Amino acid sequence: MRIGELAAAAGVSNRTIDFYTTLGLITPAERSPGGYRLYDPATVDVIASIRRLEASGMALEDIGRELRNATTTGLPEALARLNQDLETLRTLAETADADAQPMAATLTIRAHNLITAAMELLIAMPDV
Repeated sequence: MRIGELAAAAGVSNRTIDFYTTLGLITPAERSPGGYRLYDPATVDVIASIRRLEASGMALEDIGRELRNATTTGLPEALARLNQDLETLRTLAETADADAQPMAATLTIRAHNLITAAMELLIAMPDV
């Protein structure tokens, strides 16, 4: 898909595609003979996941770091690390004193939502 086609399919602007590409959140699959960047159609799902993570409060820099870490360490290791962090938060929520427990529970729920969205994003990413 050319940049305009990807932008239309993902419901974002061409500038957003350029921005995500510059940040390394998405990468062109190849170049056309005319020099146009071509993206894999699966990138539409990656963009949707990035937008969900961003809407939930995760910074684009953090999303990019997680994507790079997942690429470097591999998806199973990244998911294991995320699940371990979630378990740590759950333990904190269960053992916190009465004043801190509501905050810990809220953080645990928020982390769970972010981890779920991150897993969707990582799974939707095309193999590199």
